[in-house]
Amino acid sequence: MTPAAVRIRPALPADVRVIRDLVEPYAEQRILLPKEWVGYYEAVQEFLVAEDVETGDVVGCGAVHVLWSDLAEIRTLAVAPTHRGRRVGHALLSALMERARELGLRRLFCLTFEVDFFVGHGFHAIEGTPVTPDVYLELLRSHDDGVAEFLDLARVKPNTLGNTRMLIELD
Repeated sequence: MTPAAVRIRPALPADVRVIRDLVEPYAEQRILLPKEWVGYYEAVQEFLVAEDVETGDVVGCGAVHVLWSDLAEIRTLAVAPTHRGRRVGHALLSALMERARELGLRRLFCLTFEVDFFVGHGFHAIEGTPVTPDVYLELLRSHDDGVAEFLDLARVKPNTLGNTRMLIELD
């Protein structure tokens, strides 16, 4: 397939329905965490979307979720089946990494089955949770399931089985 011509832009509340539709098949396969509607609306400002320039359709999404002063997680990266293999995910990840740099973050974390994809963008596999013990204790206060995955808490283990923990140091 040829690369898709997409425009990456910040997500709007009007995009939430299509974001949820993009994520749902991945959530059913336990590749991504499912969210309630309210979770998408609360996090919409974290999302970027890929819009097909020919049709105007949103064909991909992804988010940067800040975890700490120097660290964020790439999460909810999803591409429409019609646009898989057309470099939409690459365009989204590059834009998300640039967004993290703009926020002054030094490190990005992800928990993924798509190891080769993230290695191609400079991520490497890690063991454990890359924060100090005092930051770990602070993060335990979060009610976010994604943060629980980051901390490798038992209550989210079914969602993390087989995933690889990855990290990149941004320049």
